[in-house]
Amino acid sequence: MESTNTAPLIELFSAIQGEGANVGTRQLFIRFAGCDLRCRYCDSAHTWHPPRQCQIELTPGERDFISVPNPVTLEQLLTWCDRQNHPGLHDSISLTGGEPLLQAKFLSQLLPRLKQRTSLPLYLETGGHHPDALPPLLPYLDSIGMDIKLPSVSGECHWSAHRTFLELCHQAKVDVFCKVIISHATSDRDREQLRSLIAAIDPHIPIFLQPVTPIGTGRHTLPPDPGQVLLWQAALKEHLRIVRVIPQTHKFIQQR
Repeated sequence: MESTNTAPLIELFSAIQGEGANVGTRQLFIRFAGCDLRCRYCDSAHTWHPPRQCQIELTPGERDFISVPNPVTLEQLLTWCDRQNHPGLHDSISLTGGEPLLQAKFLSQLLPRLKQRTSLPLYLETGGHHPDALPPLLPYLDSIGMDIKLPSVSGECHWSAHRTFLELCHQAKVDVFCKVIISHATSDRDREQLRSLIAAIDPHIPIFLQPVTPIGTGRHTLPPDPGQVLLWQAALKEHLRIVRVIPQTHKFIQQR
């Protein structure tokens, strides 16, 4: 049963964001444990199940990690964030995973206190397949990065949940963008469904196409070739206003 006062973590650390709209910015990452998806290309399979211990960085960027038993308490997490929150260093706090919305009750307690104590913008990174968990958190979130899982690439299919999730974000007027992993296997059908989904809600929602990264995953999903990427971006831009192609930059600059 999900707890309100404790949650399992993978790690807490300071680093450079390597994906999506916040690429290149300095963020304090709170990485929650547990995920109910099994994407073929996942580079974070270690987050699928909560470990016995999580890794907590004590000094921003120093990688002076200590091991702490899971689950952690709300007060522990707030104390670690206070310690990391050096004036002017971080642009925002990333709530990531795994799937952080599996800890929605805990987040409903954490977010208002985190915002009050740090004054940093709160950024949620999510698979966007748990729309029912989102409404209580929306008043405290400044931005959301939502993955759209293309069935031909991920092996997951959540079109209906993605639509509901984006509609909730749009109605709440929270900044949201969509990250879409593409590979050599991306189908035209999925591309067209993606385009229709976004265009029906708001064609100005930014879309970030992220070619799958074979670096360090131990998996064998082939990235798209250059011609595929150009074709798909052009097709999406026929109806969508912002379609950018950005790889996982943190992999190339050896960020965590």
